[in-house]
Amino acid sequence: MKVLLTGANGYIGTRLLPLLLEENHEIVCMVRDKRRFINQSDLSEQVTIITGDLLDAESLKEIPSDIDAAYYLVHSMSSHGSEFDDMEKKSAENFSKALQRTNCKQIIYLTGIANDEHLSKHLGSRLAVEEQLKASKIACTILRAAIIIGSGSASFEIIRDLTEKIPVMVTPKWVKTKCQPIGIRDVLAYLQGVLHNEKAYNQTFDIGGPDVLTYREMMMGYAKERGLKRWIFTVPVLTPRLSSLWLNMITPVPYSLARSLVDSMKNEVVCKDDRIHDVVPRECLTYAESLHLAFEKIDQNSIVSSWKDALNRGYLDTNFMDQIKVPQNGTLEYKVKMPFERKAEEVFDNIWSIGGSRGWYYMDWLWQFRGLLDKMFGGVGTRRGRTSNVDIQAGDVLDFWRVLLADKKNKRLLLFAEMKVPGEAWLELKLVELHGKAFLSQIATFRPKGLWGRMYWYAMWPFHIVLFRGMAKQITTFKPQK
Repeated sequence: MKVLLTGANGYIGTRLLPLLLEENHEIVCMVRDKRRFINQSDLSEQVTIITGDLLDAESLKEIPSDIDAAYYLVHSMSSHGSEFDDMEKKSAENFSKALQRTNCKQIIYLTGIANDEHLSKHLGSRLAVEEQLKASKIACTILRAAIIIGSGSASFEIIRDLTEKIPVMVTPKWVKTKCQPIGIRDVLAYLQGVLHNEKAYNQTFDIGGPDVLTYREMMMGYAKERGLKRWIFTVPVLTPRLSSLWLNMITPVPYSLARSLVDSMKNEVVCKDDRIHDVVPRECLTYAESLHLAFEKIDQNSIVSSWKDALNRGYLDTNFMDQIKVPQNGTLEYKVKMPFERKAEEVFDNIWSIGGSRGWYYMDWLWQFRGLLDKMFGGVGTRRGRTSNVDIQAGDVLDFWRVLLADKKNKRLLLFAEMKVPGEAWLELKLVELHGKAFLSQIATFRPKGLWGRMYWYAMWPFHIVLFRGMAKQITTFKPQK
């Protein structure tokens, strides 16, 4: 079967792709930018990559006419602008019309449970996308899930951060809202099970695990699994804005995503029926079992995908890979060229391990302080860490940076800043050889936005002198403990 997979770079799509290949399906992955597609070692000859922008109907003409089914796995929780609803609906409309020109017999859409009468802005927008896809007259299968528990999921990361970091929590009243969490393994199984399953045609299913819990119970359940003593007190005075700021400061999620999550947490997300079991018989993992699996993946450094892989501004309006060529005009630079006499592979291993738990090698407290300031102004901060401690790929997160280029062969790493700055910032680390000697080249580039941008750069200049030279020195001399 020939299957179109949108959102192939996302949290779900990255995990679904190899499972579909195991079933010998021919996959067409539609992405906005082929440079960002996570083309791991061997995707086999069964994968075709096409480019398309859901907001640009003309770009969708690349979709092959002979596809049999299509997965719609795109949605931006990080967008919160006034035009967000219209953009989401327009994307679904363009997608539906494009598929009507093909032989597609089924559209599969993963969304959120929407059984309450008064839905949050984001759950409402997802419901509107459902209706738009159904209007295509192609058989639709809608899978509505509550929060997804798995290594790298935003919900899991929030529960993890809150519970691990705060022994005594004063929480808003939404922690009493009921939810029916589901493990990522079960979500993927349902996505596979409904494919080309005529019992699922033109059907909407709620999917969830066997446990119905409040958010408070989920945090206490996490604490129990980790052997932690935690106390949670609920107060009615935390507004959605204050709750969002609280989540933003304590967890890795940026303010825009925190606000979307908090707004949605007022809605109970509990399955209204279990009809899905008649179509895809399955005994789902309990909440505790899903936590165990997530812990195992983290301990093994084998997190396949993360919510952080999504771009800071959401898929709708960001072409960050266009920044892969650092501009030469209108920019300010600070360069460090540090000689070393060690094996180049050892130094590059230090570059490859930068950020996350390894840190930034020199004056880490200053990086953390800069991340705290970023959080205070609604930025992403440094708590996002990295998806994997052992590997880097283009599109990955490194704290408040985004990886533009991870070239192991030519020993070059290029990062683009997603922090709040009055301009655009790049950081390049690479190994070079000149006149028979090896050097670490480290270049911080900044393209200021107006006068404030230049004032910011020169205000940071003294810190750059100390920080970047010390960082380069440590990268060339650091020896990890075995």
